[in-house]
Amino acid sequence: MSAVGATRRCARAIALPEPRGAWSERLFAALLEEPHAQLDLAGLPAVDDALGDDDLQLALYVAYELHYAAVEHVDERWEWSPELLRFRAELERRFDEALAALVGPAVREADTLDVGGALQRLVACDDGPPLSRYLETQGTLEQMLEHVIHRSAYQLKEADPHSWAVPRLAGEIKAALLEIQFDEYGGGRAERMHSTLFANTMRALGLDCAYGSYVGVLPGITLATVNLISRFGLHRHRRGALVGHLAVFEMTSCVPNRRYGNALRRLGFGPRATGFYDEHVEADAVHESVAAWDLADGLARAEPDLAADILFGAHALLALEARWAQHLLSCWRAGESSLRARVPMPLT
Repeated sequence: MSAVGATRRCARAIALPEPRGAWSERLFAALLEEPHAQLDLAGLPAVDDALGDDDLQLALYVAYELHYAAVEHVDERWEWSPELLRFRAELERRFDEALAALVGPAVREADTLDVGGALQRLVACDDGPPLSRYLETQGTLEQMLEHVIHRSAYQLKEADPHSWAVPRLAGEIKAALLEIQFDEYGGGRAERMHSTLFANTMRALGLDCAYGSYVGVLPGITLATVNLISRFGLHRHRRGALVGHLAVFEMTSCVPNRRYGNALRRLGFGPRATGFYDEHVEADAVHESVAAWDLADGLARAEPDLAADILFGAHALLALEARWAQHLLSCWRAGESSLRARVPMPLT
């Protein structure tokens, strides 16, 4: 079967989006060739803001997407091509440098001795932009729909990036991760998988719920929030950061999701639209303690050398999400779309 034929039969597939600059142009051109075509790094431009750069983040997103989905007209053997991995490593190097600058010296040595407590203090002191409160109380329908479009890049594959940690953990720590992930995957019921619930929300709002439909309009900072999880997940040596990311992801989920559900109810939508958010209010209330103590603190006790990276992953999540939220709020307050281009909004 040809690579294109296999793509047509795949439940999860994306089309290559339009490139946004030299990095994505070079990558996408190579991907349409044989899987060992040369991917030259010479002459590629410097990037002033790697976290928000539309070109770099799109190239990195597509490079990672080869691990999650078929890409139309791209031979699946590209996934582990040495040329692709070498090119991706340069993208990751620039991403890592920008992340380190964003997080700064936030991880204190004393906190590495009490990771569970440090995570709770970090979450309690978080003062990120009030995005969920804004949408709950005054966001317009178009703004709420834009928010859903932004989140679709992750939510339509929710839990998959964190599941890279499963074979890299052991014993009680693996069991704690699987307790969380089992709920994320619907407790064994496909219709209750959180990715499916999000697709249901998109349908109820009149949006296209096909995987990858909106990648072309997502800004670099949105793609960076998804790339962050893949960056940690695809590298075993960053399993600590991945666990820290997941722990804080679960610990900060309940209140925002309650507010997003309230926003949709205020805008006149019912359970078909709010089901995804309502499910997270209930499920993540249970996950908070498991994530902080059984998973993150448990891993730090089992492998003390990972404590600092667990906390780095937590700080990186909050810092990058804050920057993403500020992008949305700044655009909306200026009367602009938060997407790279306005998309036709459904008449709901």
